[in-house]
Amino acid sequence: ESRIIVLGCGPYRIGSSVEFDWCSVSCVRTLRSLGHKAIVINCNPETVSTDFDESNRLYFEELSHERVMDISELETPRGVVVSVGGQTPNNLALGLHRCGIRILGTSVEAIDACEDRNKFSQLCDRLRVDQPEWSEFATLEEARRFCTVAGYPVLVRPSYVLSGAAMRVVTNDDELDIFLKTAAVVSRDHPVVISKYITGAKEVEMDAIGNEGELVNYAIAEHIENAGVHSGDATLLLPAQRLFVETHRRVKSISQKLCKALKISGPFNIQFICKDNEVKVIECNLRASRSMPFISKTYNVNFIELATRIMTGFPVHPAIIQPMDIDYVACKCPMFSFGRLKNSDPRLGVEMSSTGEVACFGVNVHEAFLKGMVAANFKLPKKNIVISLGPNSAKHEFVSTGAAKQLQEMGFSLFATKSTSEYLSKHGVSCSLVYKPLIKRAKRAHPPSSREDGHDDQCARFHGLQRNDRWLQNASGCH
Repeated sequence: ESRIIVLGCGPYRIGSSVEFDWCSVSCVRTLRSLGHKAIVINCNPETVSTDFDESNRLYFEELSHERVMDISELETPRGVVVSVGGQTPNNLALGLHRCGIRILGTSVEAIDACEDRNKFSQLCDRLRVDQPEWSEFATLEEARRFCTVAGYPVLVRPSYVLSGAAMRVVTNDDELDIFLKTAAVVSRDHPVVISKYITGAKEVEMDAIGNEGELVNYAIAEHIENAGVHSGDATLLLPAQRLFVETHRRVKSISQKLCKALKISGPFNIQFICKDNEVKVIECNLRASRSMPFISKTYNVNFIELATRIMTGFPVHPAIIQPMDIDYVACKCPMFSFGRLKNSDPRLGVEMSSTGEVACFGVNVHEAFLKGMVAANFKLPKKNIVISLGPNSAKHEFVSTGAAKQLQEMGFSLFATKSTSEYLSKHGVSCSLVYKPLIKRAKRAHPPSSREDGHDDQCARFHGLQRNDRWLQNASGCH
């Protein structure tokens, strides 16, 4: 008998949810159709993978190194699949490999080269793949020295983390000191990397299947939100709608180069940052991403089935995917639970916050996006809209794209906080002034600091959350 163990996604939580259970189930069903005995290890009664009839044998156990080793010694499997259950099983690959367990698909050395931020950045440098300026650090002084040279803002990025945990965008020396002294981000085994944070850029994702370093099938999706919002919290469009042809070509070329260098056999995901037709790599995950079910259903091609056939040595022929011939657009929107969490701040960043997602189809990008927002419980405004935009670039985008005028033409009354109101009035957009909570109406001798502004913004979001208001935190979602 050819027995293969599939590691599931574990308990549902932020960063690991039903998307990875779909990947696990697709892998199990493909294995059984190919004549293998599929053994599932998972400890979540809410998943389909733990149904009694989905696998040949189910171990309802925690996803830990010890339990997987115990089961492997009992079952003596041909191999273990770690690439379909998300980050949790992926983190076990290195330890299992060291204990003599065969990991199916991409090599453990390649997985470690991508999960370890320092090794991956060095790999990109060797391949001459463009990436944001970066440096490894072990002390606070080294981090400060890099920030002085590269300039703020910067992104602090630990290795082997789930959904951006412990990542932080840092804008000054004080924030750097506080974050590094209070957060447990420094690891002796896996160093922390600090990189230049690029503002106002677009984020693009490549999900693909590789076979011994050759690209088999791929899908390129774009984020509506600018870079800086975790990919699990971002709104995705598939096929990508607003990418230059040259950007599309470079994304594919870089992906092929990384796939070949790492000799990828199975699913993988690469995230890019694009600005002014420059394409830079953010990170690469040698596992199925949470977008894999969305992509598979949109293109009607089961990417996990292809990956499973590759990992077990069966021949695979690339599926024919022609994004230009698809007469619809798919949109994936996140769902949040801020209203259920006391004192939570409904603000998006590099650490994931969403607790679910919906996917909708439309004849164009606007219909698909609107359907997705409504399906994600976003209540469309009927009369009043409050505008509070931080940097001048966001204000300029809101005015220059015609979103402000269009909202007024649709009959909405616009209200704006002080600086936003002044900017809109200066550019011919009429609006009413409103004040943030805890702000006195008396004039100040000095403008508030960025820290005070942040506190006022947080209070405004908190009070809006209590009233069950709906928020759009990126100007790109307004037009």
